[in-house]
Amino acid sequence: MIVRDAFCVSQPPSEATDRFTTSSTWERADAQWESHERRRLVCCRTVAETHDVRTFVFSAESGQPFSFEPGQFITVSADIDGETVSRCYTISSPPTRPYTLSITVKRTPGGRMSNWLHDHMKPGVVLLAYGPAGIFTPASAPAAKALYLSAGSGVTPLMSMTRAAFDLGLNRDIVFVHSARSPADIIFRDELSGLCAAADKLKVIHVCEGQGTGPDWNGPLGRLSLELLQQQVPDFRDREVFTCGPAGYMNSVKEVLLQGGHDPARYHQESFNFAETAEPIADVPPSPAEIGESTASTYTVRLAKSGKTFSITASETVLAAARKAGVALPSSCSQGLCGTCKTAVLEGSVEMRHNGGIRQREIDKGLRLMCCSRATSDLVLDL
Repeated sequence: MIVRDAFCVSQPPSEATDRFTTSSTWERADAQWESHERRRLVCCRTVAETHDVRTFVFSAESGQPFSFEPGQFITVSADIDGETVSRCYTISSPPTRPYTLSITVKRTPGGRMSNWLHDHMKPGVVLLAYGPAGIFTPASAPAAKALYLSAGSGVTPLMSMTRAAFDLGLNRDIVFVHSARSPADIIFRDELSGLCAAADKLKVIHVCEGQGTGPDWNGPLGRLSLELLQQQVPDFRDREVFTCGPAGYMNSVKEVLLQGGHDPARYHQESFNFAETAEPIADVPPSPAEIGESTASTYTVRLAKSGKTFSITASETVLAAARKAGVALPSSCSQGLCGTCKTAVLEGSVEMRHNGGIRQREIDKGLRLMCCSRATSDLVLDL
């Protein structure tokens, strides 16, 4: 397999580090799982990380290994109370352990998928999932020194990156600052301590908002601030920053870094809000100038496999028009990020403005994201 061969012991550390931040390193032609392809995953085990966070470990029912970049996510779907519910979850396991894949999920009050997983997922249960997607990966910004900033379950993509670097023996210069409500809410606390003990260039700092009811806490209290960052990571301006967590946390982090003089070009955050309560964004019609023709134009969309047809105006996305016509198309984020709605356009043309949920090689093959594609002619889709 490419991963094993690419990181042989005799390789110079600098070359290995470069390959860690190259997306092609993690792709294997015999096992590639495209983001629009749905597979059946079988739960192997579950792990209680905290009182309301569990890790669910899966293997592929087909026995195939998994291929993805550290930091990517999958879209899982389940039949809940007679309705198909889909949610995106970051992969917390590293691609260096290809025969299992894990997601780490916080039970969210009112969250349909998170509560279903906590209540029903156990060894032997099958879960449907679309392949890995997302551009929040080390390949997006190769760097010798990194600063990982996370809060709550936003720790998961950064944990995948950290585990991958450790498994490959790279001993990368990483400072990992994780924020939690209390010591009892720290996810992966013991594992990160063990990784620090084994990798001298990895530094982990936990910041807790409050003491909680647990044992004595000797770490920082409060929220991440410029003062705390200057004390704990004095060279933060020299580091490539990767941030994931609730929207409010990421906004605060961005402001702190700007105040501290960190170069915004070296700041990267998970751009999709994975919150359970998030609703798909509304379909916003473009101006006539944006699409180069009147938004009053109407076209016909035909699904090649099912034979269904529906009308679409130039101002609608294909997904929005399908929903209006009562035609169900695979979808999840509705923001051009997750790749669930990726479909081949067999005939016709669309204008697509995505947010990273599709690769250029897929576009070259004729695939498009239905949630952010607007028709510029009659269409025939491979559905």
